[in-house]
Amino acid sequence: MSSKVPIAYIDIRTFAHATEDTEKVEAAVRNTLPAELIGTVTLERSNLTGYHGNPIVLFETRIKDKNAVQKVFEKLSSELSMMDKELLSGKIKLHLEKGNLYVRFDKQAACMNVLRVGKTDPIHFKVHFKKHGADEVIEICRKYGLIP
Repeated sequence: MSSKVPIAYIDIRTFAHATEDTEKVEAAVRNTLPAELIGTVTLERSNLTGYHGNPIVLFETRIKDKNAVQKVFEKLSSELSMMDKELLSGKIKLHLEKGNLYVRFDKQAACMNVLRVGKTDPIHFKVHFKKHGADEVIEICRKYGLIP
């Protein structure tokens, strides 16, 4: 891609439940990142307590560097399957709100270094675009290959 993607930042977050290995969950999140960013992105850990007193670890980060944002968006666009892109495209307006694109990725697939849209126990991505109109965001996603 020759021009810069008009994205201000990308937030990534997921939970590691008591039954999960936190190191594997952290590795799954890192697998959603381009290889050159894996060592540079800091994942903040917060210890939480579930409804029944079970320990939960929240992993989250905000990527603001222009080059890093560009590389993450390129990875999402290049590694999603055509089926996932079509699924996302068909329901794109449900994933948009005030200039933000919300996408959930399958944490179990990410453990195996596969990027796949998923709903159950996902890795949450919030992509904040500089332009806020839904039609503008959809056009940007189409231009960069995130949706067909």
